[in-house]
Amino acid sequence: MTWKHEKGGGAFHGIKLLLCENPLAPIEEAIAAARSEVPRSNYYTEAYSGPLRRLISEQIAVSERQIHINAGSELILRQIFDRFGQQVHLLTPTYPLFLEISKNFTETRLQPQENFAYDLAQLQIPEGTTLAVIVNPNNPTGGTFDMSLLPDLLKRHPCTRFLVDEAFIGLAGQSVAHLVPEYPNLLVTRTLSKAHSLAGFRVGYAVLPPDLADDLNSHNDAYPLARCSQAAALATLQHEEKIRDRVARLRAWTRQLAEDLCALGVRTFPTETYFFLADFAPHDAGAVSARLREHNIFVKPLNDKRLGPGYMRITTSLPENNALFLSELQKLL
Repeated sequence: MTWKHEKGGGAFHGIKLLLCENPLAPIEEAIAAARSEVPRSNYYTEAYSGPLRRLISEQIAVSERQIHINAGSELILRQIFDRFGQQVHLLTPTYPLFLEISKNFTETRLQPQENFAYDLAQLQIPEGTTLAVIVNPNNPTGGTFDMSLLPDLLKRHPCTRFLVDEAFIGLAGQSVAHLVPEYPNLLVTRTLSKAHSLAGFRVGYAVLPPDLADDLNSHNDAYPLARCSQAAALATLQHEEKIRDRVARLRAWTRQLAEDLCALGVRTFPTETYFFLADFAPHDAGAVSARLREHNIFVKPLNDKRLGPGYMRITTSLPENNALFLSELQKLL
């Protein structure tokens, strides 16, 4: 199950340059809020995380009834695919989980010669598609799409549900969550694991048509989050200005890391997030990552056969860790 490789390395305690984890710890307000709830952990939270649903609905300007919260967005994605994933259309390369939980899928390939950019006006949805998936910003490329073109797709394909996975929207891109009330075939998923640094707290949510949100809420635990997780999420979302400042730092570190890799002869592709694709050809990315693991540096090859064995997805770590990575990599190359 290749989707497990999306996770952060479990018990690995060296330098991680993986996609899913933000190298910055949660903001101080989130840590304090979570700590304050520990003595009350013998009590449930409010049903369906009511306070968090209210805050999200206010920030996005959608009805509270349209918000579904769960312990990480992966659970929500699996439920959506269970219901609508009979025939899926994907823009690939994409999050490996989607390849594995689609019952059947077709794909539109993003091309390296185009720097993996794509014009959604050109997107052709095959007849019979039950679920079309757009990941914005894209995983694993870090690029974004012009989402002003989405309403036309929604209107042209009223019988196809469009899932827009906005896991990394806190880093870049145009959100379409506010459009959900207008389009009954639009579903949007989000997580606080990425820009907001709450991966370990497991907080995900979706903005959905009311009947689907009701369905998911009624078929899930009425108390989806631990008290500490809900408190951390509330505190973080109330300090988005701090998140924006941190994102600016992450993107600057990412640009520098990509430039330093280019200086070593590694081709890198444009990104708007804190991760990017790199092509180590003629070197094999699997062999490079295995050697780096010996030096307590955790990266992984992309394992996309059509792109070739040189591709690796890299996320920024802290600058001092990036420097160690580059030093070891220079010796290997």
